[in-house]
Amino acid sequence: MNQIISDQVRWTTSDLELLQTDEWKRYEIIDGELFVTRAPHWKHQGTAGNICLELQIWSRSSGLGETRQTPGIIFTDADNVIPDVVWISRERLAQLLDEDGHLRGAPELIAEVLSPGTTNERRDREAKLKLYSSTGVQEYWIANWQLQQLEVYRREAAQLKLIATLLADDEITSPLLPGFGVRVQRFFG
Repeated sequence: MNQIISDQVRWTTSDLELLQTDEWKRYEIIDGELFVTRAPHWKHQGTAGNICLELQIWSRSSGLGETRQTPGIIFTDADNVIPDVVWISRERLAQLLDEDGHLRGAPELIAEVLSPGTTNERRDREAKLKLYSSTGVQEYWIANWQLQQLEVYRREAAQLKLIATLLADDEITSPLLPGFGVRVQRFFG
């Protein structure tokens, strides 16, 4: 019998409880790999706040769901993330919110704002895209505040596919959000 032994440490949600709390760091686990990031750039935070605001305005008028900035999502013991922004329908929220205030499954829409650096881009463009695709997220937005563009991924044939890269003067709409339409520039303004 052959046995493969991996020397790679696989992190779990319970491991995070052993780490010293530091308000300036964000800890995420994707497929057992620990990602540690510092507090994001001022413009990163502003972009996430603007996306959240626009979605919140629409959500309040439509009554169809809720938006949150930096919520915890625990998909599995080895997949625990803190996305920049989520939108979740009221029905799904009732099913997925645990007693500790964490989501235990995929919201319909997740938006991540890119932070500079190869590791950060790999996390958002590869690791998180793969995780969100495999867990049932319906739509994934990657906002680049430096280039002022928005990549839109939508679920097609059971996985998230890039359907558009929108520039500042373009309008973002979504089949998930009936009647929602905003110029991309408002996310970066």
